[in-house]
Amino acid sequence: MKFNIITLGCKVNTYESEFMLECLTSSGYLYDEKNPDIIIINTCSVTNNADSKSLKTVRRAKREHPNSIIVVCGCSSENNQAKYRELGIDILLGNRKKSAIVDIITDYLKTHDKYVYFANSRNLDFEDMTVSKFNTHTRAFIKIEDGCNNFCSYCIIPYTRGTTRSKNFNQVLKEAQELVKNGHQEIVLTGIHTGAYNYDGHDLSDVLHEMAKIPDLKRIRISSIEITELNAKFMQELKNNPKICNHLHIPLQSGSDNILKKMNRKYDTNYFTNKVKELRSIRPDISLTTDAIVGHPYETDADFATYLKYCEDLNFSKIHVFPYSKRDGTLASTMPQVPEDIKKERTQKLLELSDKLEEQYYQKFLNQTVEVLTEEEKDGYIIGHTSNYLKVYLKGDYKLNIFYKCLLTKYDNKVLYGEVLTCSPTKISL
Repeated sequence: MKFNIITLGCKVNTYESEFMLECLTSSGYLYDEKNPDIIIINTCSVTNNADSKSLKTVRRAKREHPNSIIVVCGCSSENNQAKYRELGIDILLGNRKKSAIVDIITDYLKTHDKYVYFANSRNLDFEDMTVSKFNTHTRAFIKIEDGCNNFCSYCIIPYTRGTTRSKNFNQVLKEAQELVKNGHQEIVLTGIHTGAYNYDGHDLSDVLHEMAKIPDLKRIRISSIEITELNAKFMQELKNNPKICNHLHIPLQSGSDNILKKMNRKYDTNYFTNKVKELRSIRPDISLTTDAIVGHPYETDADFATYLKYCEDLNFSKIHVFPYSKRDGTLASTMPQVPEDIKKERTQKLLELSDKLEEQYYQKFLNQTVEVLTEEEKDGYIIGHTSNYLKVYLKGDYKLNIFYKCLLTKYDNKVLYGEVLTCSPTKISL
């Protein structure tokens, strides 16, 4: 039988979808996006828009493929169980039992009885999954952690993903070795709260340290890390481990101490600033990107003005801006809400600042030589990223999954163009 997987949301979902794809193909199922007999939709619930998109995707799949078996899983189905039950999904899961997808589908094909499973508990163990090769990505992901214990006032994810739990330390290293053996030169460590990794006394710094010993692994990237997790041990590892990418994504969420308290974040702006200074003392050219929520309840014009100036002073290389999304069941949903037109206006101002900061950061690297790992071909260009996550466009007949030394020659409309100088063609293309 033929199947398709549609993935919405974060890198954790990407990893879990890749795991399901590998399980199904190894069991004899064929991947086919156009004419699938089975459609798996891995949903997202991080915002109202994400929920809406997930529901629309499921409805469209049912409409366009009326004879296909529809499988729905992920955070949106976990968070909106009643809505998805009403759609009459063939196989409906939350965030558990993705590891059993082959058995669940096999049983369904025998009985055609609709299957529904939700754990309805936060106290869960780590659902182990292992991926040996990413067929659709040059870089590979390893999900090393799941769940979150922070309960930020605006966030629904702790309720949909459960408590913090971590993957077996030795299994992480074994999976990394297998991915590198199969041609991946960059691995991204990911989780719902990646920096909270802790297994049998081993933390994230230990993972980074041991993974760096894999000979053919060139880069280790961290999907996201909280500022409070940049402890002395991590900073020392960052200083001594050249395989850690020169890019960290550290969510700020607000540049106003007043709003950070309302958000139940675990730091203030002074703490955040001092940690950023320490990072830049270790790696002066590091790219620091962030997430920023605009229009959180109680955010005044004065709060936002402070926020905007703080982001400019901190000089991020890019800001991912999200207008506050009210999530029923969270503490922030009971607070006084900021009007939508004000949220929209503030969002635009922060986006404009992000564009300005991004251009400033990119311009710093013009006429410099960088190493680019090529990842995709688009519109006649080969596109890849540097260690510090500069997106570089190369013109020429170049291969994917190869490191090229490039001279950055031009920046135009958020795009850096490079001229290849040399390459390291010893690696196998995926």
